[in-house]
Amino acid sequence: MESKLKFPDWGYLNKYKNENALFLAPALGEQRIVFFGDSITEGWKTIHPIFFVGKSYINRGINGQTTSQMLLRFRSDVIELKPQIVVILAGGNDIAENTGPITHETILGNLISMCELAKANNIKTALCSILPANDFPWKRGMEPAYKIEALNKMILKYAKANDIAYVDYYSTMADEQKGLKSIYSEDGVHPNKEGYRVMEPIVETIINYL
Repeated sequence: MESKLKFPDWGYLNKYKNENALFLAPALGEQRIVFFGDSITEGWKTIHPIFFVGKSYINRGINGQTTSQMLLRFRSDVIELKPQIVVILAGGNDIAENTGPITHETILGNLISMCELAKANNIKTALCSILPANDFPWKRGMEPAYKIEALNKMILKYAKANDIAYVDYYSTMADEQKGLKSIYSEDGVHPNKEGYRVMEPIVETIINYL
């Protein structure tokens, strides 16, 4: 999940540019859903691709991205695809300081901006909890466990206050040390196939509710 700042396309606006151009407006009755996030979202389509088969699910995850980068590409990778729902999973890379130091308030502010953009474009939002982690393999010593827990509480509070759906992966996937249960991950951060299998019914329950 390391950020690659050497590239001039800081927000990775061109990663999905050609794919996005192929999408027509949703068909009548189509419930198009964009899964928007970082490597946890991007890895989903590789590690457990069957989840996306036969559904109007569009994966727009990018490895290493922070909420600041995601906000930059929200229009091109979400709004212009005209989904009914966007599922936003982000924040872990911010806590890892992939693009530099950032406060919890600023991370939340970026997520709020995405929610507000979605609402302004008649897109329903499902705002996800950050997955638990005790350490980041690419950036040791950040002590993320309690930072993630605190940020998730802020995200939940905002979601409740603004009638936004909250997808709680954290409660099911956290171990007693507030890390990711070993059964769900090989590196303590990214879900394995079993991890995604646990996440899928949680998020689809919310999607079906919306």
